[in-house]
Amino acid sequence: MNLTHSQAIEFDRGCAVNQPESQIFNRNVVTLKFEDRGNNGKNPVTARDSAILSNLKLERSRHSIDLNLPLNSEIEKSSSLTEYSVTVLLIDDQEMIGEAVRRMLANEKDIKFYYCNDPAQAIKKALEVKPTVILQDLVMPEIDGLQLLRFFRANSLTRDIPMIVLSSKEEAELKAQAFSLGANDYLVKLPNPVELIARIRYHSKAYMHLLERNLAYQTMQDYLQKLEIEQKKSQELLLNILPEAIAERLKKEQGVIADEFAAVSVMFADIVGFTQLSASISPKKLVHLLNDIFSKFDDLAEQHGLEKIKTIGDSYMVVAGLPNPRADHGDAIAEMAIDMQEAIVQYREEFGLTISIRIGIHSGPVVAGIIGTKKFIYDLWGDTVNTASRMESHGIPDGIQITEATYSLIEDKYEFEKRGLISVKGKGQMAAYLLKGRLEVDF
Repeated sequence: MNLTHSQAIEFDRGCAVNQPESQIFNRNVVTLKFEDRGNNGKNPVTARDSAILSNLKLERSRHSIDLNLPLNSEIEKSSSLTEYSVTVLLIDDQEMIGEAVRRMLANEKDIKFYYCNDPAQAIKKALEVKPTVILQDLVMPEIDGLQLLRFFRANSLTRDIPMIVLSSKEEAELKAQAFSLGANDYLVKLPNPVELIARIRYHSKAYMHLLERNLAYQTMQDYLQKLEIEQKKSQELLLNILPEAIAERLKKEQGVIADEFAAVSVMFADIVGFTQLSASISPKKLVHLLNDIFSKFDDLAEQHGLEKIKTIGDSYMVVAGLPNPRADHGDAIAEMAIDMQEAIVQYREEFGLTISIRIGIHSGPVVAGIIGTKKFIYDLWGDTVNTASRMESHGIPDGIQITEATYSLIEDKYEFEKRGLISVKGKGQMAAYLLKGRLEVDF
């Protein structure tokens, strides 16, 4: 870089730092001379000398505190979520200015300095070096400085970086424009090094705190999102065990939950031939087969709006009419039974299995709820449950056996075969019917 004599003088003035080596050297000499006067006694220290020496020591102490104080103390560092370093990016087309600022910051070991003399590459350079503060000239040949400021503030990745704009003179109108476009500070170049370093540290510290707050907020948001996902998983797991209405009550209530339902239809279904099948296939394949069948039943229960209660071995229990009462509970349980029969036929034909299903249904009042304190299960109690179980155990393979109570609810919508009176354990003689299918409606 070739400079004229006048430019060289201006360059030297611009590159001057607060304590140039010559000044430090002279002050040290003065200090030593004063100390020497006091030691040899030949040239005693006067009151004026003492005042000068004290001022020098005070000034040196003050500058060492202001200029060399780390940006973050050890306490601040320990509380930070992450560590950032003060990084300065200067954007100025004059290399002389770039070198001057570099020299001003040369002794600041904790400050990284980058220089860009091409304003067209300024944003790219900023994204590369990730500055904590940007020094930008307002007067450049290729692009208006205020326009460049607009570009920085329009970019989502640079809009929050502190901007200190530099100008060759104090202009109130230009300063106001710069601040209106998002500038954080305004300096006339070349500024006093002490002031420049102080402003760099001030704005960088504020920006680093902003980054830490943003990181803390994002960390909290990520945690809340993960927590929400885990809560959703827990809720889904809970709803796989309990009806939604009961799960909500269980969260709020302590103790026994027991509700009376005057009219529901209860079904028990048993896979016939499953015990014999278990002797011919591996336990793992057996469980997978049973899972496939019961999963299909679960889908049917959801489709018909029924509440699955539990499985016991190769038996399946489901109810219509609770926890949300419904007047058509008899129709709903009948539709479920017919669809279950069709599903078993499909499995039998598809896999060549020698299995069938035996179904028993009874309608009447029950008590439903949760008891105990461990491994909750929503269960049913009452004579209706026992009778439905007896209908299944006293039924026939591939048959849907129902009681008189259920028959009276659906007799005009389905085809039946009357079995007459059958002997039921614990109940004596009971009238029973076999549900054969849906009535065909002529149009």
